[in-house]
Amino acid sequence: MQYRIERIGREDWQQLRKVRLAQLLDTPMAFGETHEYASHQGEGNWRARTDWVNEPDKVGLVAVDPEGEWVGTMLSTASKDRAGAVDLIGVWVDPAHRGRERGVADAMLDTALAWARGRGADLMLLGVHEANPRAAAFYLRRGFAYTGGETPYVLDASARILEMALPLEPSDTP
Repeated sequence: MQYRIERIGREDWQQLRKVRLAQLLDTPMAFGETHEYASHQGEGNWRARTDWVNEPDKVGLVAVDPEGEWVGTMLSTASKDRAGAVDLIGVWVDPAHRGRERGVADAMLDTALAWARGRGADLMLLGVHEANPRAAAFYLRRGFAYTGGETPYVLDASARILEMALPLEPSDTP
């Protein structure tokens, strides 16, 4: 199956809402909000989210299957904490489209890495919930390493979000 990786557009708020609610049901520990909270947000909130991912220091990516359905998301933004770094957030692939052989997560990450390198970033950072070994295994396979940094999970302070990092080589493109 062929997937397209596209940028989330400003007018894609309805598709973003649909996929976000699916994410929160599928892997609630991977995100910092609950399904209940997100499901009660109005159009203005969802439009603000699509506006946010279209700001100059951000990229919002979506994997689209041949039928035009959104089956994955990945967002990246300039890090607020480290100059020259970008944060990877909002990563999810629909369970029916997961797996190395399908390549959805890899294709989105390749696109996010190209964006980061193109803006001169030298480091990509992310946080992975300690109870999400599937996600951690993907990041480790792609060259990320644990930094030793951790923070409490915003929805359950007894759980931890573990920091991972990937040093970036300069872009080969001018």
